[in-house]
Order: sequence, then structure tokens, then C-alpha cells
Amino acid sequence: MNWKDSKYLLAYVAPLSAFVAIYYQGYWSFVTVVLAFAIIPLLDFLVPSSEQNLVNEEEVSKLSTAIFDWLLYLNVPMLWILIWYFFSTISAGGSETFEIIGMTWSVGIIVSTVGINVAHELGHRVKKSEQLMSKTLLLSALYLHFFIEHNRGHHKNIATNEDPASSRLNESLYAFWVRSTFGGYRSAWNLEREKLKKQGASFFSLKNEMLIFQLIQVVYLVSVGLYFGWFVVPFAIIIAITGFLLLETVNYIEHYGLRRKKLPSGRYENVTMQHSWNSNHEMGRIFLYELTRHSDHHFKSTRKFQVLRHFDESPQLPYGYPGSMLISFLPPLWFKLMNDKIPI
Repeated sequence: MNWKDSKYLLAYVAPLSAFVAIYYQGYWSFVTVVLAFAIIPLLDFLVPSSEQNLVNEEEVSKLSTAIFDWLLYLNVPMLWILIWYFFSTISAGGSETFEIIGMTWSVGIIVSTVGINVAHELGHRVKKSEQLMSKTLLLSALYLHFFIEHNRGHHKNIATNEDPASSRLNESLYAFWVRSTFGGYRSAWNLEREKLKKQGASFFSLKNEMLIFQLIQVVYLVSVGLYFGWFVVPFAIIIAITGFLLLETVNYIEHYGLRRKKLPSGRYENVTMQHSWNSNHEMGRIFLYELTRHSDHHFKSTRKFQVLRHFDESPQLPYGYPGSMLISFLPPLWFKLMNDKIPI
């Protein structure tokens, strides 16, 4: 890894800030919140964005460098050590209410940025070990069904009304949260049912991943209750909800108002670079492992984060992902900012 690639080490600042939040408490309890929704958006605004792509030789080099994979892998123990530390601190008691709120919010943000975002990257890999790591991370958000719905549903139905994770023109973030959260869960069950039917397998079998996922999530929550105390279980649920609602907020800004045309045959046009909002803002790219170059990700979902590309024809967000998420919390402001930018 050269000095330019070492920039991705900055992504570890986010989970480390949550450790700081728990260790120091007091007003430090909110340090991850400030980092995610004040410092990073400000840096995204100040630091120049880059549309530069790698040349072929650089791509080959980066794809053969294992450190990029290990940058992702190390998030697995880091996240679960953080969650264990959080549960232990809550179980021990002695924290003020505002400190508990700050710590919970901080850990919930990491469940999103690490637990789901890194899981998303690993979930597109073909190695079973990497897919297992993806599921391990998704467990923290109680969102294991994302592994099914995102890979087999969202990537197929992106930018259509058949996709619960593609936000619609003039749909508020809060309406989208409800539709996407419940719609994605229902879609995962339907996709798994279709798979089992094609395989001739019983719904009530070990081949039904959705059943297995529900069991694993229940075991996780029961284990938290038995080890840390039952009053800690709601905190496990709260950090999970915080995590997946932030994920859904990212989903909201990634495809807002963009739609694929329906062809005379009844099928939709192929997915192109124009069906996802892209962002080249540097800090968001680093902290989210290039998720913000989303157009290329949908063009080829197996392309690893370190070689994702910019394309001029992709619609570009005026602000980085963290800043766009903040604006989306205010629907009238979001509509005013974005509606005129949607390609006709």
C-alpha cells in the first residue's frame, strides 16, 4: 500500500471515536455523532472532490494487494469488541442519561457505517468466508435479510417501483423508511420462497436462509440478555434500528427520483450509470469505502471498492453522502435541492 492508499486508514477513525465515546463519556459520548454529521460533512465541503479514475495498471495492482481486503476484514472484530464494550458499560451502570443517549447513538452510527456498509461490500464477494463475515456484521443491525434482498432483489429491480429500496420523486425520507424497511423484509421472504420452490426444497428446512436468519437474531438477543442482563436487550435493538435507518437513509439518497424506462416488451431497460446518484466528495468516499461511487457499483456489483470509477454521465450529488443525508432529514429542503437535478 502506498501513501495515497493509506487514506483508507482514516475510516477507522469512526469506530475508534465510538470507543472514545464510551471510555470518556460526558460530552465525549456524542463524539461519533459530531464526527459523522458535522466534521465529515464540513470536510467534504472544504476538501476538493476528485473525478480521477485509475489506469489499468493501477487497477491490476490494487486488486492484487491484499491489504484492501484486510482493511475490511478487521472491521469484524473491531465492531463486535465495540458492541461488547458498550453492553458491558451499560450493564455496569453509573452513566448519566445523556451519556447513555450519546453512547447509544455513537455505537448505532458505527453499526451502520461498519456493520452494514462493510457488510454490503463483503456481501458482493464470491468467497464464502467473506460472505460469512458480511452476515456476521449484518447481525449487529438485526438486518440479515439484507444479504438476500440487496443482492437478489435491489440489484435486479433498482430504479423501478418494484424495488422498495429505490426512493420515488417527492417521497419523503420518513415515508421511505417505512416502505423500504418493511418492503425489503417482505421481499427477502418472497425471494427465498421462490428459490426454495425452484430447488424443490421445503419451506421449513435448513435451506431456508430467512428462517435461519430469524433464529440467529433471536439467539443473539437472548444471549445479550443472559450475559449482560435483560435490560441491555433494548439497547441492542436501539443500536440496530439506528444502524438500519441510517442505511435506509443512504438508500434514499442513492436512487432518489431516478427511474428506468419500461420497454415495449414489458421489461425495463438495462441498468446504466444514470440510475444511481454518484458522489466524488473525498471524505465520504474514504469513510464509506467508496460506496459513494455508487453508479459504477450498480454497473458491476462485484467490482471491489478500491477500483470503483467515476463516469461523467452519472448524476452527481451536489454534496457528499453525509451532508446529503442531513439535508434529506428536511424533506422540503431536499425536494428543493434535488428535484430540478433529476435527469428527464
